[in-house]
Amino acid sequence: MSIAETNRLMISELSLEDAPFFLELVNTPNWIKYIGDRNLKTVKDAEEYLLNGTLKSYSEFGFGFYKLHHKKENKAIGTCGLIKREQLEEVDLGFAFLPEFEGKGFGYEASLAIVALAKKRFHLKNLLAITLPTNGNSIKLLEKLGFIYQKRIKPFDDDKELLLFAKQLDS
Repeated sequence: MSIAETNRLMISELSLEDAPFFLELVNTPNWIKYIGDRNLKTVKDAEEYLLNGTLKSYSEFGFGFYKLHHKKENKAIGTCGLIKREQLEEVDLGFAFLPEFEGKGFGYEASLAIVALAKKRFHLKNLLAITLPTNGNSIKLLEKLGFIYQKRIKPFDDDKELLLFAKQLDS
């Protein structure tokens, strides 16, 4: 189901049929480096991950991560969306792209649409974002989107220190 459109992208809910694409995405070098190895090796693994993560989030919260489909290339190129993690007080924004589509402005384009949805459709007042201190591209993108650095946190069991950013969504 399509939820938004930008100049270059169709933004839609992920489904189990997207498992092959998702498997490719989570095994890209930057996903593994900056988000973490999810140990997904088969399409079935990816289906289970989607079922217990994103698809569950749609039913529990009404939002989740969304597939970014490049109109001109006619292919899925990444994900962007909202996630409510038990470790964080507010909903956070996340994004990831296939390597050949990184650094081309798609993150900014998709994130603007998702932030607008967060405000207008989901009536969120604030958004968070987390990233590794070494992920300079994500930090730059978050700052360009108007997110403000808050503090360093260790929200997960892996004990990795992350940077926490926040953005107030004006009413």
